[in-house]
Order: sequence, then structure tokens, then C-alpha cells
Amino acid sequence: MKALTLLCTTACLVLPATGFAQTPTIQTEGPIIHLAENLDEAEMLGWCIDTEGRGQSEQLHAHSCKPTGDDVLFSYLPDSNMIQSATYDDVCMAYNAPEDAENPFGLIACDPADEAQTFVYDEASMEIRLGTDGTHCVTVSQTIDNAGPYQSRDLLLAACDTLEPSFKQWVIQG
Repeated sequence: MKALTLLCTTACLVLPATGFAQTPTIQTEGPIIHLAENLDEAEMLGWCIDTEGRGQSEQLHAHSCKPTGDDVLFSYLPDSNMIQSATYDDVCMAYNAPEDAENPFGLIACDPADEAQTFVYDEASMEIRLGTDGTHCVTVSQTIDNAGPYQSRDLLLAACDTLEPSFKQWVIQG
């Protein structure tokens, strides 16, 4: 009986930690960068890097990976360590407003010499790190906002070692 009690206690401690992790059901076609886990997205669509608002915008956030919509299409370019829009000509993700607590990332004209536009993707950890400071990762806020029929979160930068994996593990698709 003691062995059964110990087994049940161990299972109760382990299962809650792993039981909530869910893989999103990605329906978006084309190159996207999305979180590996669904992280409470209501429709199981996952979270993609996205332009804020409809169409091209100068600000980025994380948004439900919409089944259609070109503003979630982004490619990681490993040769230049840049994240470029696959829809809008010659614009790239940049950590260009570090003082802005809600919108530190923008979408600006690509410039390989601009250090704010360099990001290193670590395939082993699935982290996107700031090119100038490998201790900081691209992450999403804990707060979910309504965004029409979808949801959004702020796209942020934080110390990698302070983040739970589900908030910082990205999949580069396409």
C-alpha cells in the first residue's frame, strides 16, 4: 500500500507540470515563427509573430496564428540573423524601442548593419536571442488580450534564465 501511495503522490506531482503543455494546431500556410506550445490560445491556433493591427504596421506583437492573413508571415534568415517579413518588401523585425514596455519590437527597413535587427536562433533551446546580448530572449507577455475574433500578447524581451520554456520556445516554419 505504501508503494501505491508513493506512486500516486509522484504521479500527482509530475503530471500537472506536463499535463498542460499542448501543441498548437497551426493552420497558417507560409513561413511563420510561432511558439512551440499553444499557451492558452483559445482556439488552439498558437501564437505567431505578427504586425499589430491589420496589414503592415511599424509595431509587432504575438497574435493567434490566423488561418489566413499575410501579416503573420515571417522568415528567419540565418545568414544575416534577421527576421524578415515574407509579405512586405524589405522590412525586418527590430528591437528598436527598448524603453517601450508594451511594444519594444518594430518592423522597419531591413539594414544588416543595424544591431537592433540581429537575432540568433538557438535550435537546441528553441530560443530567439537578441544578437547583441545572448542572455535575453524574445518572449510573450503572460497577459492575453482580445483581438477581434482572435487573441494577442505583447512581444517582449527578457532575461532567458527567468523565463518558463513555454514563453520562449519558438518554431521557425517554412
